[in-house]
Amino acid sequence: MIESMLSGLSMGLSTVSDPINIVFVLTGCFVGTIIGMIPGFGPITAVALLIPVTYGLDPASGMIMLAGVYYGAIFGGSTASILINAPGEAAVVATAIDGYPLARKGYAGKALAIAAYSSFSGGTVGVILLMLFAPALASVSKSFQSADYFALMILGLTAVSAFAGRGRFLKAVLMAVFGLMLSTVGTDQISGTQRFTFGSVQLLDGIDFLLLAMATFAITEGLFIVMNKDASSDSYKPKEVGFKSLKVSKFEIKKIIPTIMRSSLVGFFIGVLPGAGATLGSFISYGMERNVAKPEDQKEFGKGSIKGLAAPETGNNAASTGSFVPLLTLGIPGSGTTAVMLGALIAYGLEPGPRMFIDSPDVFWGVIVSMYIGNIFLLILNLPLVPYLARILAVPRNLMVPIILFFSIIGVYLVTFNVFDIKLMVIVAICALFLRLTSFPMAPLLLGFILGGLMEDNLRRSLIVYNGSISFLWERDITLIINIISASFLSLPLIRTIKGRMFRKTV
Repeated sequence: MIESMLSGLSMGLSTVSDPINIVFVLTGCFVGTIIGMIPGFGPITAVALLIPVTYGLDPASGMIMLAGVYYGAIFGGSTASILINAPGEAAVVATAIDGYPLARKGYAGKALAIAAYSSFSGGTVGVILLMLFAPALASVSKSFQSADYFALMILGLTAVSAFAGRGRFLKAVLMAVFGLMLSTVGTDQISGTQRFTFGSVQLLDGIDFLLLAMATFAITEGLFIVMNKDASSDSYKPKEVGFKSLKVSKFEIKKIIPTIMRSSLVGFFIGVLPGAGATLGSFISYGMERNVAKPEDQKEFGKGSIKGLAAPETGNNAASTGSFVPLLTLGIPGSGTTAVMLGALIAYGLEPGPRMFIDSPDVFWGVIVSMYIGNIFLLILNLPLVPYLARILAVPRNLMVPIILFFSIIGVYLVTFNVFDIKLMVIVAICALFLRLTSFPMAPLLLGFILGGLMEDNLRRSLIVYNGSISFLWERDITLIINIISASFLSLPLIRTIKGRMFRKTV
C-alpha cells in the first residue's frame, strides 16, 4: 500500500511540476479567491463559470484548475463575512459569527490573517489525510446509510448550543426550528405537493439560501449601523496598520493550534461523507470548539473569539478537501460543488470510481498533489492583500450602509433574477431586525434552513427502509453512537446551568 501511494505521489508530482499545470493551479486559486470574495458567488458558481474554459485542456490540467477554483473560493469566501458580515456561501456563515466582531474591534487585519492561516492549515492537513487514507475512507463513506446521515444532521443541529449565550439556549433552539420550517417551503420533490406557498408561484422553488443569509446578516447589520448613534462607527481605527496588522502573538498561536488540529480532523471526516460538505464541517467544528472551550473562553464566542474564527475556517477548508474522497474514489459527489466537478469529469470521458486509481492515475494523483501546492499559493496570494482589504472598514458609515445594501441586493438578484426575491428579502430583514433586537441569534436559523432539506430526505428514506418504525435511530451502531454524541452536546448547557446554581448555593 505504501509503495503504491509513493508511486502515485511521484506521478502526481511529475504531473503538477509541468510549468503549464503550475500556471493552471495559480490561475484557479486566484480566480476562485476573487470570485469567493464577492457576496453571492460561492464555489459552485466559480467552478461552473470556469468549466467551459477547461474543455480544451488536458483532463489532468482541467481538473487541477477546477480544484484550485474550488478551494480558492472557499478560502476567499471568508473575506466578505469578516469585513461586512455578508456570508454569501453557507460554508462561511459560522466564520462571520466571530470574524466580524473581531474586525469591528479594530483587528480586521488579524481576523483575515487568522482566517488565512486556518484555511491553509485545514487544507494542508486535509491533503495529507487524503493522500494517506483515501482508499480506506472510501469504504467508510460507502458504508453510511440514510439513518446515519439523519443522525449526522441531528449532530449538526446540536451546534445551536454554540450560538446560544447565557440563558439564551431556548431562543437558539426556537430559531433552529424556525429555520427547519422555512426549509419546507416550496414543492415537495417526491410527491409534488406545494407546501406553505400560499398560492404564490414565486415560492414554488422554495426560499433561496443567499436571500436568507443576506437578509439576516448583511442587511440587518447595515440597519444596526444606521441605528447606532455612536459617532465612532464613522471612523474605524485599526489597532495596527500595514503588515503589522497581520501579526498573531505567540500566545494566540498556542491558543488556536489545538483548535486547528481538532477542526481539521473533524472537518475532513465530515467532508468525506457524500452530501455533508464544507457547511456541516464548519458548523460542527465551531460547535465542538465552543463546547470543549474553558468557561472564560466560551464567553468570548460570538464577540470576536480567535478560536471561534479559526474553528469554522479550518473545518470548511478541511471538509472541501475531504469531499474529493467520494468524488475520486466512488464517483459520488461529496458536495454541491463536487457534483458540478463530477459533470466535468464525465465530460472528459473519465469514469470516477475505484478504477480511477488504475485508469487515470495522472488525474487522481495530480489533483491531490496540486491541492497542497495550491494551498501554499493561496497563502502567498492572500496575505499581502490583507492590509488593503482591512481598510474597507475605514469607509464612513454613510457610505458603508449603501455598499452593504448594494452587494446584498445585487448578489441575490444575480442568482435568482427575480424582483420578488428582493421584496421577500426586505421583509425577512425587517423580521430579523426585530428578532435580533430581542436577542434571538440568527446563526441557528440558517443552520436549521441548511440542514432541513437533507434531514427530511434522509428521514424519509430511513422510515421507508424500516417500514415507518423509528428503530433506525438505535439499531445501527454508527447511528446510535452519533445520537449519543448529539445528546451529550445538547445536555452540556443544562449541566453547566445546574453546576452554576449548585456553586452559587454553596457560596
